[in-house]
Amino acid sequence: MDMGSDANSTASDSMSMGGMDCKISMLWNWNTVDACFISKDWHITSKGMFAGTVIAIFFLVILVELVRRLAREYDRKIARDAAAFDARLMNSTAVGSDAKLAAVEGAPLATIARPIRQAVRSTLYMVQFGAGYMLMLLAMYYNGYILIFGIFFGAWAGHFLTAWDTVGHGEAVAKDCCC
Repeated sequence: MDMGSDANSTASDSMSMGGMDCKISMLWNWNTVDACFISKDWHITSKGMFAGTVIAIFFLVILVELVRRLAREYDRKIARDAAAFDARLMNSTAVGSDAKLAAVEGAPLATIARPIRQAVRSTLYMVQFGAGYMLMLLAMYYNGYILIFGIFFGAWAGHFLTAWDTVGHGEAVAKDCCC
């Protein structure tokens, strides 16, 4: 049964753009000019455009690490606010429900507004997840330059710049401990 295509057709034949073909490979490659990423609109037409793409991906990975750090800092702020709120509640001199009301009135907004706090946390997670998904799609092109210089070095630089807060903290140790 002939489906109207010959055995020699390739992905680049199906991505014809009026004389400018996309080189799409799901195998390891070092394609630069005429490479396409994510869509036919992201068609690399020059070495400068490819270099800009690699640099942009490098900074996208750093941005993911920065958002991850921001999420950790926000969670720590929530924990500090909750601890301060609990301390004020316990140290209140008033008796009964008046003590709780007095403590609640002085509480920071982040301690009281739980849905807003969770919405911020969820937004930070969504940004991380969405950017990570896009990076995964870019990695699936198996372009050596994108993987090594954009994603891997970007991850190294992002971790180097943002992970200083985990050194010597229980968070880093707790992940690796089994007991």
